[in-house]
Amino acid sequence: MSALHLRGVLLDGTAEGERTGELWVTSDGRISLDPVPDARTVADGSWILPGLVDAHCHVGIGPEGAVDLETAREQGHTDAAAGALLVRDCGSPVDTRPLDDDPRMPEIVRAGRHLARPKRYIRGLPIDLEPDELPAAVAEQARANPWVKLVGDWIDRGEGDLAPLWPDDVLRAAIDAAHAEGARVTAHVFGEDALPGLIGAGIDGIEHGTGLTDTTIAMMAERGTVLVPTLINVENFPEFADAAGDKFPRYGTHMRELYARAPATIAAAIEAGVPVFAGTDAGGGIVHGRIVDEIAALARVGLGSARALAAACGDARAWLRRPGLVDGAPADLIAVADDPRVDPDTLRAPALVLRAGTRLLP
Repeated sequence: MSALHLRGVLLDGTAEGERTGELWVTSDGRISLDPVPDARTVADGSWILPGLVDAHCHVGIGPEGAVDLETAREQGHTDAAAGALLVRDCGSPVDTRPLDDDPRMPEIVRAGRHLARPKRYIRGLPIDLEPDELPAAVAEQARANPWVKLVGDWIDRGEGDLAPLWPDDVLRAAIDAAHAEGARVTAHVFGEDALPGLIGAGIDGIEHGTGLTDTTIAMMAERGTVLVPTLINVENFPEFADAAGDKFPRYGTHMRELYARAPATIAAAIEAGVPVFAGTDAGGGIVHGRIVDEIAALARVGLGSARALAAACGDARAWLRRPGLVDGAPADLIAVADDPRVDPDTLRAPALVLRAGTRLLP
């Protein structure tokens, strides 16, 4: 790999940080802030920023469930080519670690397998457990992954509507077990009822969060609990409701209500100071490579363009404990023609995408 040189406006990927300058990429794919001899200029006058982050992604899941490793590779390539060079895989039944040596794959921060109760999540995706088994299973996942993914609520066929999966005391024991192993915990939650127990038990993140209320928003803001609202997936809620048909009418009505108030709910969480990050929920019903759509949706719902970019770039990288455009970091970066803090659509046509110095686009 030859050394590269980039010149332009260097963004740190937050809402405000920028400086006019230049950087170099060494032959081993790392950023250098000192000149590198014989480097070839590949961007001049561009806006240069760290690779984007998809904070809720499922590499290894397709519309029919688990996919083979080569399909998972294609999913990762699609995300990376769209600029999402860091993804938090928020639960997958496929061990994608064999793909880590592929230079065209994004860096994957994993959450292992979904943990759910029997018949309380999508068939074939989770490890099915009874409540008394959850703390030990969480500890096992935490020893192998930096995140653990719980299914916090799902349809209870007896009730005909969304309902929590886990008792509060079990959640406290499970989350404590993950934290003891140095891992963080997040949970899928659509409705209202599971949120107080999860947040009160010390969970680190909530996925979707369409059932948030003033009370649970205040709990999250006080504790610093993160929200990844997956807005482009929330657009599918009417379809989920229609699929319930006459069999689960309460569930169908509930999902339509959650959908209708979702923009106001997420806007209220933003206004209250809940940390919000961008995640597409790619896999299953959402195709990969849509991180810019999620940035645009967050901008519309109350973050504005600059903060929405930060939620999918510099702020998200700091939250996931990954570097940006700093000396010695992997050269995961993109270059675009205009300021993406003003117009996120410029991210749809990057002039350059580098993953650890490997040129993915053009």
